[in-house]
Amino acid sequence: MTQSIAEQTEGKTIPLLLRRNAEEYGDRPALTSLDLEGRPTLTWSEFRTAIAEVSRGLAGLGLAAGDRMLIMAPSSPDHLVADLAAVHLAAIPCTAYATLSPEQIRYVARHSAAPVVVLAGADELSRWLPVLDDLPALRRVVVIDESAIPDGDDRFVAYSAVREAGREALAADPEAFDRAWQAIRPDDPLAMIYTSGTTGDPKGVVLSHRNAIHEGIAVHTLHKAPMHPTNIAYLPLAHIAERELSIYLPIVAAGHVHTVGDPSGVVAALGQVHPQSFFGVPRVWEKMVAGLKNMLAGVPEDRREALISANELLQEGYKLRSAGKEVPADLAERIAKTDETVLAPVRGMLGLDQLHIASSGAAALPLEVLYFLAGLGVEIREVWGLSETTGAATANSAEAFRAGTVGRPIDGVEVKTGEDGELLVRGPIVFLGYLQPDGTIEPATDAEGWFATGDIGTIDDDGYVTITDRKKELIITSSGKNIAPTRIEGLLKEHPLIGQAVAIGDARPYVTALIVLDDEIAPGWAKAKGIETADIETLAQHEAVRAEIDRAVESANSRLARAEQIKRYRLITTAWTPETGELTPTLKLKRRVINDRYQPDIASLYA
Repeated sequence: MTQSIAEQTEGKTIPLLLRRNAEEYGDRPALTSLDLEGRPTLTWSEFRTAIAEVSRGLAGLGLAAGDRMLIMAPSSPDHLVADLAAVHLAAIPCTAYATLSPEQIRYVARHSAAPVVVLAGADELSRWLPVLDDLPALRRVVVIDESAIPDGDDRFVAYSAVREAGREALAADPEAFDRAWQAIRPDDPLAMIYTSGTTGDPKGVVLSHRNAIHEGIAVHTLHKAPMHPTNIAYLPLAHIAERELSIYLPIVAAGHVHTVGDPSGVVAALGQVHPQSFFGVPRVWEKMVAGLKNMLAGVPEDRREALISANELLQEGYKLRSAGKEVPADLAERIAKTDETVLAPVRGMLGLDQLHIASSGAAALPLEVLYFLAGLGVEIREVWGLSETTGAATANSAEAFRAGTVGRPIDGVEVKTGEDGELLVRGPIVFLGYLQPDGTIEPATDAEGWFATGDIGTIDDDGYVTITDRKKELIITSSGKNIAPTRIEGLLKEHPLIGQAVAIGDARPYVTALIVLDDEIAPGWAKAKGIETADIETLAQHEAVRAEIDRAVESANSRLARAEQIKRYRLITTAWTPETGELTPTLKLKRRVINDRYQPDIASLYA
């Protein structure tokens, strides 16, 4: 009899599964760095040995059960080893976004009261040094790149020295490592994630071993994924999706993780690894599609027409299956033949030919992007969840999907709507609670175990969930109309020239928009149209570009109710980023910042 996910999870902890992997799959690859010369790989046995050494080294620095440990570093083997080393001490690791300002670092460091932090090198140190003297709980700073350590400050210690000290401690007392983790139970804290703080100070989301393992087993089972899957870790490990997919699920399935420190290197990494699993936030998929469409413009006409026809044919089959309909046998045969002869080589060139599961989350993926990729033979399974739900609470799968939805609840999880349409989640993936300044963890569920997510959505008769907006982001016009801005923004971003957009209209008579011209796509688009300049400022004033943006706005408006339609817009030429402050580290819009920063532009739209 098949065990339920809850039964498979029972009694398991991350250290227990790591020991299993080292014993049963010790010679299999666990971790490869694509950034280091020679692409060195750790086997599961070597990975656990490194964790044991660093764990004992951190214990020597005074890190103890219940302590928080902050990490600020790109994805790398050392990052994962340090994280899991803390876990084996029953401490609570937390990766901080590398884009945090010194003031934001002061907040999370003081709130977490972390006695030990781990930093990658000079870039991270430059952000921490201004506030180090204002962190009373901090005792030691471990630096991976020891050449960046300031002279004459004994608070700093090299990562290599920590590991060496741990190796010596382990040799002196070989049982100490196992003693430290064997008392850990499934409902004990595993890690912490700080929310991106769109509406106030970040909150420390504390996850348990049960949360992460249930999520990992449920997702792995849902997609009927093989054991030992390959994937690429390129997003910040402060992001719940990357933590689950590149730390916990690979431990559950004894997978092989390839780390890339700079997310801009992910396209090259795909070509090197040809992963079986790949997760991209919508912007990653949008950029990929825009790049492919630009590439098509330079392909000889006969080849271009063949690719477009093949794409349309696969889209036809995908849309039928998405609607729950059978694909006629003759169409299925044509699709299979066309896929093999025309599209499979393209997927191979992109490194997407071995994909078992491709997924997207964190925001809505524009349908045009979803359909285009399906026409390439890359079917994206959209998911929905939060840090507080350990990642995906709902997901589409190959057997059960609906385009435009975020799928159905994963095994063991319940989702319902509240009276105001807010989505509520209950189940073993719901987090332990928020860390309080005194070190306690305060649950955030009601008496029946439901967590209010802050997302507004609907659930259809077949159980598929559709997200309509964030509860705190709804626009209420001066005439009292309730409008979901993310739907408007998603329709605008379907056009490749539009990199970002924000809908404006709260307490105003009608909806307007700020539209950011995509500075990577626009030059290529212009060249294909015979426009010689690649300067973004000049392109933004070009009549052909303005006319194309006008058409994009008209296209969006044609699918919106009258009250939702964009009456006027302003074209912006500077991209919004976490560094410039308009986006959170998870690439969500900071609407308050944008409203303040562009107040004159917005005022002119209502003049």
